[in-house]
Parts: sequence; C-alpha cells; structure tokens
Amino acid sequence: QVQLVESGGGTVQAGGSLRLSCVASGSRYSINLMAWYRQITGKQRELVASITRSGSTNYADSVQGRFTISRDNAKNTVYLQMSSLKPEDTAVYYCHVMVVLTKYWGQGTQVTVSS
Repeated sequence: QVQLVESGGGTVQAGGSLRLSCVASGSRYSINLMAWYRQITGKQRELVASITRSGSTNYADSVQGRFTISRDNAKNTVYLQMSSLKPEDTAVYYCHVMVVLTKYWGQGTQVTVSS
C-alpha cells in the first residue's frame, strides 16, 4: 500500500510563492506518474501538473509559466513550486501517483492566496 504525505501548504498574499512537497512510501514498484491536482470548494478536482519518471511534464493552462513540477526519483518525492500566486489558485492541493495501474491520493493540503 502506497502512502503519500504532503506538506508546504499555507496562506500567502497574491504574487507570493509556495512550494508543496509529497513523499511516497511503501511502493514495491517504481512510480511512473506523479502529479498534483487541486479542488476548489464546489468544483471538480482538476489536474494542475504531472511529471513522468523520465521527467516529461504537463501543466494546466491556468498555471503554465507560474508553477513548476519536479521530482526526485531516489526519494520518491514530487514538488510543486508555485509562483505569482493568484486568489483563484486557492484550493486544496492533492498529490497523486500511479504505481503500475493503481492510483493513490494524498490527504490534501490547503493553499490560500489572499488579495
């Protein structure tokens, strides 16, 4: 059973930065896809960014150029560097990994951007 532990959420003023981290443990296999999703209250969870084991990345249009996803395969850790934050980035951010064909989710970390 894979467990995900997220950290780095909090409150920041518009224009500020935050870095989220997510450590995956318990996997017997290499983790292929690692990603960050977010969910705004009352809306569906949406993909923010994803990264494959080889480093290929994908971003939502709304965060392109402001957020950077990266990973450390040796530490089974994925990061999300968020810059130029906007109030509309306020959401619960979830770490997501795929191991073989099984999906796992973190517990979520709140990010609040004040105007």
